Amino acid sequence: MPTLTLDLGDRSYPIYIDAGLLDDGARLRSHLAGREVLIVSNETVAPLYLPRLRAALGEGLRIAEVILPDGEQHKTLTVLETIFDEALEQRHSRSTTVIALGGGVVGDMAGFAAASYQRGVAFIQIPTTLLAQVDSSVGGKTAVNHALGKNMIGAFYQPRAVIIDTDVLATLPDREYAAGLAEVIKYGLICDREFYTWLLEKREALRSRDPAALAIAIERSCAAKASVVAADEHEGGVRAILNLGHTFGHAIEAAQGYGNWLHGEAVAAGMLLAARLSKRRGWISEAEVQELADWLSYQALPVEPPQMDLALWLEHMGRDKKVVDGRLRLVLLRAIGEACIVDDASEDELRVLFAAEETA
Repeated sequence: MPTLTLDLGDRSYPIYIDAGLLDDGARLRSHLAGREVLIVSNETVAPLYLPRLRAALGEGLRIAEVILPDGEQHKTLTVLETIFDEALEQRHSRSTTVIALGGGVVGDMAGFAAASYQRGVAFIQIPTTLLAQVDSSVGGKTAVNHALGKNMIGAFYQPRAVIIDTDVLATLPDREYAAGLAEVIKYGLICDREFYTWLLEKREALRSRDPAALAIAIERSCAAKASVVAADEHEGGVRAILNLGHTFGHAIEAAQGYGNWLHGEAVAAGMLLAARLSKRRGWISEAEVQELADWLSYQALPVEPPQMDLALWLEHMGRDKKVVDGRLRLVLLRAIGEACIVDDASEDELRVLFAAEETA
C-alpha cells in the first residue's frame, strides 16, 4: 500500500492510498482523538458509504452524523452552521474527531468546522471523488464560498490523516471523474514533465479507469502536492503554483453560478487559458498548447471558457485570493513541468487573450 507523509514537523500526517481502506477499522481508529466522532457527509455519498464507515469504526464510540446537501452551491456559511449545530446538540467536546466522508465540498466544510469548533478539534479526510483524493483533501486548505468569491472564508488546518480508498471511485459519475483528471494533469504541468508525458501516454487507460494507471496517477499527484505544501504550508510563495488555471477557473465558477460548472471543469478551461497566455509570451509552443487541449478534450473536459466580457472577467479575477496589494497574480508555464507566478499581466494582454478565445 502506498503511504505518503506530508512533512510538517509535529503536524505531519500520513496519506494512505489503497483499495478497501474504508473498511480498515483499526487504521481509522488509530487516528481518533477520543471516543467522540462527528461524521460529515452529503446526501449522495452517505447512502453509499456511511454504513460501511460506521461498521468499520465499530462499537464503543459516540458517533454523530451531519448530512449536507450535495453541490458547490451549498458551500456556504449558512450550511456550515448545521455542522456546529449537531456538534453542540450532541455536546461534543474538544476530544471529538471530525471525519469528512465525501468530495471537496464536504472536505472543505468539515475541515473548516474542525478548525473552528472549540478553536480546533481533530480531523480526518476520507475523500470519495478523484478531485478530492488528488487535491483538496491534501494540504489543509478549508473554506466556504461567498457570493463575491470562491473559498474566501476559511483556514489552513491540517488533518490527522488522509485515507484514500480507490474502490469508491467505481461509483463516481463520469463527469465528476473527468473533473478530477483535470487536477491530475495539473501536477504534471506545474512540476513534473515526466509525469505529464506519462499522463499523455496513458490517457486511454485513465479515461477507462484502469485501476493500475489510476493508482499511479493518484500517488504521483498526492506526492507532488505534499512536496509543495511541505515547502510552503500557508501559500506565501511556491504553493501558489498549485493554482494553475484556478484564477480563471474561479472566475468562471463565480460568474456562471456555483455548481453550474464543476470545479475541475472550470480549472481545465482555466489551465488552457494559462497555457495560451504562456504561449503568447513565447514560453511554450502552439504544439504544446494543442497537445494539452487534445488531452482535455479526450477526457470530456471543456477546452473553451464561457463567453464573458472583459469587465466581468476582471471583476471576478480581481477578487481572487492571489491578488496582492491590488496586483493580480497568475500562474503561468515557463515550460511544461515548470510553473511560475507572474504579477505583470496587463489589462490589454488579457483583453487580447479573451478576444482570441471569442473568435476561436
